[in-house]
Amino acid sequence: MLSRSPFIMSLESRVDVLIIGAGPAGIMCANALAMAGADVRIIDKRPVKVAVGQADGIQPRTTEVFQSYGLAERLMREGNQIHMCAFYHPSQDGGIECTGRVPAVIPPASTRYPFVITLHQGAIEAIFLDSMRDRGVEVERPRQPLEIEISEDVDELSSPSSYPVKVTVERSDAIDEENKTEILHAKFVVGADGESFPTSPQATGIQSVGAHSWVRKALGIEMEGEQTDHIWGVVDIVPESNFPDIRKTAAIYSENGSCIIIPRERDLVRLYIQLSDTDAVGLSSSGRVDKSKITPQKLMSVARKILHPFELADPKEIEWWTVYIIGQRVASSYSVKDRVFIAGDACHTHSPKAGQGMNASMNDTHNLAWKLALVLRGWSSPSLLKTYEHERRKYAQDLINFDREFVASLFSGKPRTAENDDGVTHDRVLRAFETFAGFASGIDIHYSPSAIVDPAHQKWAENLVIGKRMPPQIFVRAADICPVEIQDLLPSDIRFKVLFFVGKLTETRVAELKLLAEELCKSSSFLHKYSPDGNLSTVFDIITITAGKKDDITYSYLLVPAFFRPHWSRVLLDDTDVTGSRGGHGYERFGIDPKRIMLVVVRPDGYVGTIAPSTAIADLDNYFGSFLAPRDNDS
Repeated sequence: MLSRSPFIMSLESRVDVLIIGAGPAGIMCANALAMAGADVRIIDKRPVKVAVGQADGIQPRTTEVFQSYGLAERLMREGNQIHMCAFYHPSQDGGIECTGRVPAVIPPASTRYPFVITLHQGAIEAIFLDSMRDRGVEVERPRQPLEIEISEDVDELSSPSSYPVKVTVERSDAIDEENKTEILHAKFVVGADGESFPTSPQATGIQSVGAHSWVRKALGIEMEGEQTDHIWGVVDIVPESNFPDIRKTAAIYSENGSCIIIPRERDLVRLYIQLSDTDAVGLSSSGRVDKSKITPQKLMSVARKILHPFELADPKEIEWWTVYIIGQRVASSYSVKDRVFIAGDACHTHSPKAGQGMNASMNDTHNLAWKLALVLRGWSSPSLLKTYEHERRKYAQDLINFDREFVASLFSGKPRTAENDDGVTHDRVLRAFETFAGFASGIDIHYSPSAIVDPAHQKWAENLVIGKRMPPQIFVRAADICPVEIQDLLPSDIRFKVLFFVGKLTETRVAELKLLAEELCKSSSFLHKYSPDGNLSTVFDIITITAGKKDDITYSYLLVPAFFRPHWSRVLLDDTDVTGSRGGHGYERFGIDPKRIMLVVVRPDGYVGTIAPSTAIADLDNYFGSFLAPRDNDS
């Protein structure tokens, strides 16, 4: 008999999903699967979790994802918010001067969280670890995978009940040899064991960011791309400085190099410091970087030169520091036989300066987890899992292009001066910042057409882009006129949300809705065909959005046929709240004609999967039929 306890187990066990690596990608995956009720275990080779340093920036889209798991409130309470960015370039007197300030998120109105949150990785991981613990899942430490084998048997690989992946794990804390190793048989394995930063520069020297993954190497998956020659140092300190923008993100280009300032929690500030081979690091006799000459004190000395004429005192304490070389690579494949997947830094490496690494990693497994959950429950065919690589590898390639064009080239280049007419100018930096702002914040990520992204009817809601996340919009509940954010009705609970935009409730429209309800109540409709237990709310959540005015005495949410209001809170009105300051114009903003009945399908991860007018319900049957398993009529 197998035990679910993470600490008392037989030496040979079975598990639905084994996650290797408890960094951001791993714990996002473990928490999502635990919330979905999956049998999941997560192991990590480190004896303790991250305490300081490492990655630290949460972009607006990732904050939305946290909110979908009910975790954003703690993130915002513990973290620091960055609302503005400042830019500095060389001044005529040989120092630096401010050349502009802009919002940290452009345009600010594009997200409900118009700021970047900074908080050290350990604190961010703790949010997930506590959530996992509430659901009986703990990270097992220290555990090191030794071998991984994937069955070659076609029948076993295709069977949803089989455990075709065998992983041998070393239990480093075992007190006797007999319990030293454990063999785990898993349905699926997720390799999330990349490293975003070198954890010990004293021991490992300069290395490429995200350079290691045991799972990736064991599977023979190659990393495609290149390593740059740009060397950067990172220091976390509580600064004593007269630099006026020390509590904003500041991009500084000086004749002595470049520096990026990132304000953090607890009065901390992170400095990203550009290093040159000769001035900052020194070369060994072989011409290679001499790692022994790099110290945090050296990094501070370089930072002071860059910040001149502003002062930066020696800190009383350096909380964390490291040195890295920018690598820009993407794994050649994200999975093997759709049974073992890699995620996060295990499959993409890039500069950390744009604050994308932890965001990319967590959104990898946010994308993967719901797909694994649906397959494990038997709701979906395994073909759904192929969309993970289709969507996230394309995103990683876009991220590398962004990193190459924006972060690495601009932040590692030299500024324009009288002697360097081809250098980086303020206008070029600002133009690039504005161009890539949507991608950097995560809100412009756009998944291309696939089984779960069908743009055939995009014209019916031109501003609600299929393949992008459902944008924020405040409606009011029709029953009590309480304002609600639509994203708060789209939790990451592995269900598809079907939004019915039904327009104004005229007599004609109500009659049309009654006919549509009759059609959707049939066993042949997509809502019933793909609900495994006959209860459509198991897989689908219906939300109805009407058009009209809250003070119209002829209006009542009870006019909406019962089918479209499974609960009174599920009928919304596109109008402002009682103050007139929040909500309204949702139809207009999304480009939906209130004269039509429109259906919007939002995937479990919050992305718009497809849109269809009520006259094209058959297309929704085709959409879901391409990846969901039809209900057994005998059930």
